[in-house]
Amino acid sequence: MTCCRQNIGCGSGGKPSCSHGIGTKYVFEHRILSPTAHTVAQTPSGQIPGRLCTRRKDGFGLKNKELILVTGATGFLGVQLVRELLERHPDTMLALLIRERPGQSAQQRADAFLPVADQSRVQVFSGDVSQQNCGLNPEVYERLSAETTRVIHSAATVRFDHSLDEARRINVEGTRRILDFASGAPRLQSFAYVGTAYVAGERVGLVREDELAVGQSYRNTYEQTKSEAEALVHARLTSLPGIILRPSIIVGDSRTGVTSSFKMMYWPLKIYARRLWRTVPGYPDAVLDIVPVDFVASAVAQLLFDKAALGCTVHLCAGPRSSASIAQVGQRAMDYFHGPRPRFIDPRIFFAIVRPLLFLSLWGRKRRVLRDGRAYRDYFTMRMQFDTSNADRLLQPAGVIAPPVLDYLDRLFHYCVASDWGRKPISAQ
Repeated sequence: MTCCRQNIGCGSGGKPSCSHGIGTKYVFEHRILSPTAHTVAQTPSGQIPGRLCTRRKDGFGLKNKELILVTGATGFLGVQLVRELLERHPDTMLALLIRERPGQSAQQRADAFLPVADQSRVQVFSGDVSQQNCGLNPEVYERLSAETTRVIHSAATVRFDHSLDEARRINVEGTRRILDFASGAPRLQSFAYVGTAYVAGERVGLVREDELAVGQSYRNTYEQTKSEAEALVHARLTSLPGIILRPSIIVGDSRTGVTSSFKMMYWPLKIYARRLWRTVPGYPDAVLDIVPVDFVASAVAQLLFDKAALGCTVHLCAGPRSSASIAQVGQRAMDYFHGPRPRFIDPRIFFAIVRPLLFLSLWGRKRRVLRDGRAYRDYFTMRMQFDTSNADRLLQPAGVIAPPVLDYLDRLFHYCVASDWGRKPISAQ
């Protein structure tokens, strides 16, 4: 059991503590602000950017004591997280900060996943964390800040091919703006930053929850900027009641296999299942640390309300106990899809010699396989494990535990096949 080493002290009596700053205490001012009527002028897309876009005519209507601001609500994790919060905390209201898309308003994007019965408990805002004041106009920004009690920041770009400047604009500066918002919220009780375990970059061996920058290099701009963003959060934890959450690779629901994202692990599975490729540029003993989206959503919702978690960094990972090797996953895929035995090749040889030759000689789908797989190649060569001491201490008593990868892998495979890899809708049942 460990405490975070960066500006962290332990509690009295030798009890573990994750609080940043010795003896730090958080004092919250609880003020109930009366809602005021707010009329929104409509645009062709349904709202003015930076304005409250809700069907309620009385603004927030804050009769409940909790208002949780969520960024990244339309993402794969965000959708599940919003539903989890609504189910776990029936007396809580949510404020969702959502970017408009061409031809699709923030409200329309929210309506696509919000349960109809819970829409009265959700306020939708058209905004963007990469813009000043998160894209909100001053009046809405101040009112939202005054009434927010908790913040979950999960908005980020997860693309690996962004330029460093573009990734920093979204991941780093977006985090800075949300931190500024949270710091000015007088009723704030907790701030949860959803980062990634892969701030560890190209490290090997056991990565502890209390470590961040130890001289590692990074595989892409996503990892680098998420590390920089986490450093910003660390710097605020002496004065902000916050927690840093680091999920590993998030996959479908452990109970149903349902997913809306067929990236990362799903890419090699798809080409293997379709008999396009059986060669894996990776090491058989490389570690695949994946976690189901239902576990991550439950963990975030649980820790957001856990005072003992304040100041902690928590790996939401399978960890040494529940992760699997690439060889184990390959064997399970061979058994399920009745395919040939996967062939493993040293990735250094593959990408230096084999791939260039194949790229010259192959066309069509197999050539696209070689091209598309470049972004994910390093994640199948890792010999790195994530320590989960804080996660075990904080989550196990609440019954929130990451299931072993091999226990639910077949359900992920089944959903892939049944949905034709996301091409056709299928019931979660």
